[in-house]
Amino acid sequence: MKRRMKLTATKVYGRFMGFIAGMQDKVVQDSIENLQKSLEYCMEENRVLKELLEDATGRKRIILKDSHRRRLAAKGIALSKHILGNIMTMFQPETLLRWHRDLIKKKYSKRSTPEHYRKITPEMVKEVLRLAKRNSNWGYQRIRDMMQYLGFEISTATVRRILDEHGIKPDPKHKPNITWNEFIKSHWEVLAATDFLSVELLTPFGLMRCMILFFIDIQTRTVKLGGVKINPDGAWVKQIARNMTDSWDGFLLGKKYLICDRDPLFTKDVEQVLKGSGVKMKRIAAGVPSMNCYSESFVKTLKVECLNKMIFLSERQVKYAVNEFLSHYNSERVHSGLDGEMPNDIHEQPPDGKIIEFSRLGGMLKTYRRVYDEAA
Repeated sequence: MKRRMKLTATKVYGRFMGFIAGMQDKVVQDSIENLQKSLEYCMEENRVLKELLEDATGRKRIILKDSHRRRLAAKGIALSKHILGNIMTMFQPETLLRWHRDLIKKKYSKRSTPEHYRKITPEMVKEVLRLAKRNSNWGYQRIRDMMQYLGFEISTATVRRILDEHGIKPDPKHKPNITWNEFIKSHWEVLAATDFLSVELLTPFGLMRCMILFFIDIQTRTVKLGGVKINPDGAWVKQIARNMTDSWDGFLLGKKYLICDRDPLFTKDVEQVLKGSGVKMKRIAAGVPSMNCYSESFVKTLKVECLNKMIFLSERQVKYAVNEFLSHYNSERVHSGLDGEMPNDIHEQPPDGKIIEFSRLGGMLKTYRRVYDEAA
């Protein structure tokens, strides 16, 4: 057998810096370098604290409580043993993994339980954990108060014990953090996004690039086709912006922000048209398409499920295919981001009706729904 060689921290750092040097995006380079420097600082700070603790107690071994082990095990189990070996300065990776195994054994071991502990139901535990994870700035008392409001008889000490057993320690004094997903959800009723994608047309003069402009309502995931054109210009995009902000049936009615990239076709004139209807254009950072993730996800879906399976000869064909796909996407296709719902489900389904297959584009796009049985 080949002997497995453990990479030293120096080798890992060398490989990491080699990876960074090969990257082109300066913003991404700086971000990852800052993360690496932050990690190195934390590791060195742990070493200093360990030395001070050894000087103060005269012991090299650090004695932890079960609650401490749970917190470390809950964070460390998400990392591989190799990564733990490179970042841990106070304990060995095997020790951390053993703590995690011991916690699992204790959880499922059969032992006598005090009578007042037996009143804790799985539903209570699930709800306490949900409140703590979704509200990181809530303390034990606030979680307990909310549980009481929801009809659960539970004490603050019980809330603390449940969270300790799962390695969660709330910090109400810490500045509240909000994830990007939470931020989007708190604003998405006024958010929309737009983007271009291209498809190649096969013509007598060779391949010609045709651009597709679409808009997406981030809350409902409904997508609207703006237009299809070979060699679009700013005036064409400006007219589409007028259509999307029409005071009668514009797709962007009620929206305050439109997320887009830095494509030069989104000109100052386009921005002024949107602004006149109360919609502010928010351009994402250069080279970071993930900031317009809903549009990027739709582009991938449209290409994989439709465009990549067809050969187009004209703008008219592209427009027909995209409109057919949007009818399918908006009203006939379930979305995981909507918990299996459809953006605009317009079909009434009898609970005991017959299941029928419906298709578009010659069977390329399929959906299924229940219909009333005519024989009944």
